[in-house]
Order: sequence, then C-alpha cells, then structure tokens
Amino acid sequence: MQSESATQSSLLQEASLAKDLAAVVSGLHVYYGQRLALDNISLDVREKHVTALIGPSGCGKSTLLRCFNRLNDLIDDCHVQGQIRIFNRNIYHPDEDIVALRRQVGMVFQRPNPFPKSIFDNVAYGVRLQQKLSSRELREIVRWSLKAAALWDEVKDRLDESALQLSSGQQQRLVIARALAVKPKVLLLDEPASNLDPISMLKLEELINELKTNYTIIIVTHNMQQAARVSDYTAFIDQGRLIEMADTRSLFTHPQQKQTEDYITGRYG
Repeated sequence: MQSESATQSSLLQEASLAKDLAAVVSGLHVYYGQRLALDNISLDVREKHVTALIGPSGCGKSTLLRCFNRLNDLIDDCHVQGQIRIFNRNIYHPDEDIVALRRQVGMVFQRPNPFPKSIFDNVAYGVRLQQKLSSRELREIVRWSLKAAALWDEVKDRLDESALQLSSGQQQRLVIARALAVKPKVLLLDEPASNLDPISMLKLEELINELKTNYTIIIVTHNMQQAARVSDYTAFIDQGRLIEMADTRSLFTHPQQKQTEDYITGRYG
C-alpha cells in the first residue's frame, strides 16, 4: 500500500502539473448532424508551450482547434459533448461569455484575412471595440502588437497604407498582431503557413518560437517537419480519434502506436 508521504507527494506533483496546464479536454465528442467528427478526445495543453495537432486531411484536427474558442457554435447542426476547461473554466458551461472567451483565445486562420483598412486600423480594430483609449494609448498598443508579431520594422513608416498591399507573409503576421492586440492568453493557429513561401514560413516559425514565451499556442499543421520544428508537444489524430500524444521529440522518434509511426514515416495518410 502506498505510504501517506508518497500519496501526498503524488498529489503535490499532480497539483503542480495542473498549474502548468492552460487547457484540459475531457471526453469531447463533436457531431455534425448525425456524423461523429471527434470521438472521445481527452488531452492536456501545457501553458506557454506549443502544441501541434497533426493528422490526415479531414481527420478532425481543425474541428478540435475550433472547439477551444467555440467557433463550431457558428456551424449549423454542430453539437458538442464533453468538456474543455481553459485556465480551469469550463468554456462549454451554459453561462459562458463567448465574447470574453474569444478575447482570451485568439484565432489565426489558414488564409490571411486582413480587413480592407489601413495597417494601423487592422491592429487597432479589436481594441477599439473593447476599450476607450486615448490616441497615444492606442498607438502604443499598435506599436507593441506589431513588434510582438515581428512586423514593426517592416511597416512602421506605412501604417496608413492599406493592409491589402502587404505580402501574404506580412498579412499573416499582421493578423497575428491583430490577435495579440487584445491580449489573449491562448493563440490558435489553423495551418497558418500553408499558403506562404519558404522565407515567409521561416519567419512565421521564428515568430511562433518567440511568442510561446508569453502565450499558449495550439497549431494545426499538415507539415510534419514544421510540427517537429515549432512544437513542444504533438497530438496525432485520425478519423476523429486521438491516437497518440507525447512530447514532440518522443512522438517523432519513438512513437508508441504503429498507426502513428506509419503516418509520420509516410506509409499512411
């Protein structure tokens, strides 16, 4: 029988680990009508780390990503069962403030989606909706956000120009700056580099590595080399099920499931 001191030590370790968790997914099922898209997903997301979701096209990884800020609520006939706790708050509780949730959990999509506004107004957009700030305070937030997104030096002399004039890589970093401006705690990235050239992809990956110092990042990627480069933990999903999750190095070098090994070596998917 386990001694009392050993039990207390175990409980302390669990409590310490819980403090490091940004999100806990428990028994998550997602249905589109009658079709089961996610089947009993349970996983932990470590705070201020990068977690990658990988798997074949249509496996459910983007569906899972959208669960973290309840974007699936906008899809007709989508039904979610189970629980996601973000910083120990059940985001699927009936009384959850979804607007507040989406401020805390920002989203960047596969294709850059800047507004047809100036670079400055793109970054300031969400902040203006939430707060009444002086011009000086707003300029400071825009400058800080663009610096955090590694874009300030490239656009600081053209803030009044249309964001649509930026390159695809710059637009994607602008969208990240827009997300950062409202001070989220979690950043969701849905294949953010899939439409970028290699140089822009490298800049984005460098940015992700910098951002994880202050943000929890969950990224969906079809590029396994990218997952290996940028993530600390990787979850392999197939046909709506979590097949395996581990720290990235372990999963790519010593996968525990043959299905995972087949996928990452290109024999499947």
